[in-house]
Amino acid sequence: MLTILGFAMIATFLVLIMTKKMSPIAALVLIPALFCVAVGDGARLGDYVIEGVGNLAPTAAMLMFAIVYFGVMIDVGLFDPIVRGILKFCQADPMRIVVGTAVLAAIVSLDGDGSTTFMITVSAMYPLYKRLKMSLVVMTGVAATANGVMNTLPWGGPTARAATALKLDASEIFVPMIPALAMGLLAVFVLAYVLGIRERRRLGMLTLDEALAREPEPEPEPEAVSAGVGGAGATGGEGRLRKGAAASAGGTGTGTDPGADAGADAADGDGDGDGEEEFQGLDPNRSTLRPKLYWFNAGLTAALLTAMIMELMPIPVLFLLGAALALTVNFPHMPDQRARIAAHADNVLNVSGMVFAAAVFTGVLTGTGMVEHMADWVVGAVPEAMGPHMAIVTGLLSLPLTYFMSNDGFYFGVLPVLAEAGAAHGVSPLEIARASLAGQALHMSSPLVPAVYVLVGMAKVEFGDHTRFTVKWAVLTSLVVLAAGILFGIM
Repeated sequence: MLTILGFAMIATFLVLIMTKKMSPIAALVLIPALFCVAVGDGARLGDYVIEGVGNLAPTAAMLMFAIVYFGVMIDVGLFDPIVRGILKFCQADPMRIVVGTAVLAAIVSLDGDGSTTFMITVSAMYPLYKRLKMSLVVMTGVAATANGVMNTLPWGGPTARAATALKLDASEIFVPMIPALAMGLLAVFVLAYVLGIRERRRLGMLTLDEALAREPEPEPEPEAVSAGVGGAGATGGEGRLRKGAAASAGGTGTGTDPGADAGADAADGDGDGDGEEEFQGLDPNRSTLRPKLYWFNAGLTAALLTAMIMELMPIPVLFLLGAALALTVNFPHMPDQRARIAAHADNVLNVSGMVFAAAVFTGVLTGTGMVEHMADWVVGAVPEAMGPHMAIVTGLLSLPLTYFMSNDGFYFGVLPVLAEAGAAHGVSPLEIARASLAGQALHMSSPLVPAVYVLVGMAKVEFGDHTRFTVKWAVLTSLVVLAAGILFGIM
């Protein structure tokens, strides 16, 4: 019964958000609460929620201070050289813009943090998509899928979890997987090219002057391209492009900091009073730039990422310290610090609120025992004849299981069972561990991944639209990784 109710709860949640009958935050809270009562554990709902909140509180704290930290780094211009290079390549060509989105997301994903990747990618690319009236779900879908493939880095999480769960060395899992993961990343670039060609055919080729002359689209895009209403950031204001910013990026309309401009206006006194924001992200004259502190900020970021990889401190603590230090050094005056914090407050509130709402979902799913029963049912459904092919089975199961449950639930709850079943048929735990990474391209669009709410929130895309568009391409990418692993004899 718990198995059926567990699948029913997940299906109900997905249907409601994809059909836009409920908002994700409401569905994450109300659906599990109703199913908890249906299970007969309504009296323990509070315990499950508190436990779920306790488990996700460090993640929420990490995201809160990561948004502030990397928001400040975007404000002061740390990522401008990378963004300018990508945008100079993009020009006003939709195909190049989509490919540039994939490349930028893949590069930034090297830090191992999804929320960072999405903040920088959306901040840089959003104004181009908006100015050219491109589909915003193309941006979110490509960014999420690219990040999903790169999420398999040893410091990204899944590889470390698989190594811990099966008592293996992370390098023995990851290094042989590099060719298969490279094929997955290539598949993302090919996907970006195909989607970009489709956008080019829909919109046509534009010259720079034509791109600059276009007004941003204030209304939702057609259902065929399913984007969503968008301002450049959490404030939702419609943007206006500065030609100076365009020129500085090699001739394209640009911007980086969604949600930050309102705070900049408050600090600088240049607000319009008409509810509009200016895309100032790559404006070389923006007041938040700190060129004299560039190498300090670069060193601080490198030290922060190094400390994360070496696990010198818990990640939330590192980001808390990093955010405090970045604010203090770059903006020593209190009014400027308050303006920067206010500029990113909407994103912080939206993301942390979504994380705590997800804590209700995961708390009920785990507390009632639904996850355990669902996992046992899935593993038990594998035919005995498939035993010698448990690596392939694990790879295929990783797609739905890492989508419908957290990485912790899959790698610590399900993977050891799959590895034990494989060992009985002579399949090594290393092969099982490598195969378990195949589903990460899809996992990054799971409603249980907090970072995805950073992505859709900053892009002003409905989560249901993102899900409908992205899932099929993410599944295809995951299958490419799995097929390449089999072809190269890795699993």
